[in-house]
Amino acid sequence: MQIIPIASGKGGVGKSLLSANLAVALGKAGKKVVIADLDLGASNLHLVIGQHAPRAGIGTYLAGQISFDQLIQPTDYKNVSFIAGDSEIPGLSSIKISQKNDLIKHFQRIDADYLILDLGAGTHLSILDFFLLSPQGIIVSAPTVTATLNAYLFLKNAVFRLMYNSFKKNSKAYQYLESLKTDSASMQKLYIPKLIENIQAVDPVSAQVFAHRVKQFHPRLVMNMVDDPKDADKAYKIRRSCAEYLGLDLEHLGVIYRDPMQDIALSSRLPISVYKPQSILSQAVFRIADKVLQSETYTFDGGFDSTFNAADLEAENDYAAKMSYVEDLIGTGAVTAADLADTIKQQAFEITQLKKENMLLKSKLVQAAQQGYQL
Repeated sequence: MQIIPIASGKGGVGKSLLSANLAVALGKAGKKVVIADLDLGASNLHLVIGQHAPRAGIGTYLAGQISFDQLIQPTDYKNVSFIAGDSEIPGLSSIKISQKNDLIKHFQRIDADYLILDLGAGTHLSILDFFLLSPQGIIVSAPTVTATLNAYLFLKNAVFRLMYNSFKKNSKAYQYLESLKTDSASMQKLYIPKLIENIQAVDPVSAQVFAHRVKQFHPRLVMNMVDDPKDADKAYKIRRSCAEYLGLDLEHLGVIYRDPMQDIALSSRLPISVYKPQSILSQAVFRIADKVLQSETYTFDGGFDSTFNAADLEAENDYAAKMSYVEDLIGTGAVTAADLADTIKQQAFEITQLKKENMLLKSKLVQAAQQGYQL
């Protein structure tokens, strides 16, 4: 079984969108897939995958009310089963170490070709440990500065977590890492390659253990919510930062263009790969699924230039397809260029009005809060 943890440095970048549609795509390819909602405390994957509100989830299991096998429920999609999370149980986002280890033990015993873990956003230790269940976890980012920065920081924290897990607590390497905690500013500035050199000097055996593990660590990147091929270039920035500061190379699984059809699919309670499989977004997910399928027998040699080149070409092709749709509308006479211009102007006007209304509402809320405070 191949475990595929899917994470993001920040929320709102489409992590659950990719998780749900990748599960459906792999199921269509004849693979037995289980998808688990591990965004504990904010579980909503059932909405993306089109499931009814779950009666029982991981929180119910951790409370001892059901068995783990009862968690795995069938879906309406061929070969795909679902494990729900729980968003209404207080404190579930911070599970105990024993609970985390229990879940990991059961996850590793699941009978499936693929186990997709839809992780929560952020760098909580439990999230990092779930991500490190596989050397080929997927990190999802958007082109915005905050999203790309948080994607890099997530991978940085994952490497540090991998390092800690590689050292025995009584080793000199572990003690060296602990000593760095007293000077957090210096630790933040310390590059992983330089840090390994320092550890090599004090504890060569532990350094070798980590070097072996990090060599097998090949996280994969998906750039989502792309509007223009130039946005796809942000993937290179993440890659350069990972190579320079973490000594880590990424595989690029591809880009996914923003598609308004996704909102319609979501309101219809269907994954977009089911609602409209021919959409640009769906086709991007199917390509990613193909790459995941091929990775079963793929031998990594440390060089992933070809994956970035392929992603660039895919981004350009998708953008061309996106623009050709607009051109087709104009060419068939369904709309004119003037119609499009008027529509854009009207939408810009409506957005401006909404911004003004939001500012007015905010000011009223502030005034109401101040009056309530004075009372």
